[in-house]
Amino acid sequence: MTGMSGVIGARWEAARRLGGYGAAASLSLYLAVKVVWIAAAAFGHVPANFGGADWIALNVVTVGMSATGVALGLVLARGMRWRIPAAPLVFLTWMGSGFLIPLMPYSLVSALLGGGGEEDTGGDAAPSWEMTFIGIGFTGMGIGLAIALPIYMRERWPTAFLGRLSDRNRTAVRRARTAAVLTAVPTAFWTLWSAGGELGLDPAHRDLVDVNTRLLLGDSALWALLGVWSVLAVSSARSDMPAWLPTAIGFTASGSLSAWGGWKLAAALFRPGGYTSAEYPIAAIALNGLAVAGGLLMLSTLLASLRASAAPPANAQVGKG
Repeated sequence: MTGMSGVIGARWEAARRLGGYGAAASLSLYLAVKVVWIAAAAFGHVPANFGGADWIALNVVTVGMSATGVALGLVLARGMRWRIPAAPLVFLTWMGSGFLIPLMPYSLVSALLGGGGEEDTGGDAAPSWEMTFIGIGFTGMGIGLAIALPIYMRERWPTAFLGRLSDRNRTAVRRARTAAVLTAVPTAFWTLWSAGGELGLDPAHRDLVDVNTRLLLGDSALWALLGVWSVLAVSSARSDMPAWLPTAIGFTASGSLSAWGGWKLAAALFRPGGYTSAEYPIAAIALNGLAVAGGLLMLSTLLASLRASAAPPANAQVGKG
């Protein structure tokens, strides 16, 4: 990437297009599976344990989410040719990257360990091609976003990615610290459960925390810690590191906290299809609520830093929260 403007080189533009179109194409496979499932449910022909009003409603929601994700991939591929309003674009990319990009380390470790150790429960199962399409959809979208999104944001909002942290003003310090405190609580429990601890888990449902779940919990804790580091670094503006590194990591990590926290919070509150969490219900609600709040405060801190980065540095200025 060149210069102190939004102009990027031809190779970066090609990478953005490849990532965006690849993301859209990959998630289209997931979208196709979901449409097939809903159509099959309408005609009363679905795999074992599938079906029911709650299940159909949930899949209708995921169809809408995946269709939005396909459109998002196309927007990133087209770049500045499509002038999409900033607010909805930031929100959708924040949620999309938060849902998918943090799963990449988990997917790698899970693959190295030979998968999640799922057993055959008998009865009709979803055809293997459907599971393959779903896997490609999530993985491809995550990789595509990881490539195209930072390039797009660098092109559209160069002040957020150019320069070094030490050249900026301190900003939203109290907000960043509050986000760190809120995030520390769920992170501590996720780390404990990932390591095999049982504090806060419902004895009747501890069997739900298998190896696969522990990997996911460890992955969530890792990204939460990365988010805390990012916003504290950005808000303090003390480090001489390139600004793009904590900005990109913080954007994804805060999205992960709010996206997955919001999804799990809704599941804990409404319990679709008889959903049961491994932790006590009050713990699930409290921890995921704190994760959502922490993620929102992290995003707010990053946006405040973006606004302040356009101003000249003032070393003596006291950050505001």
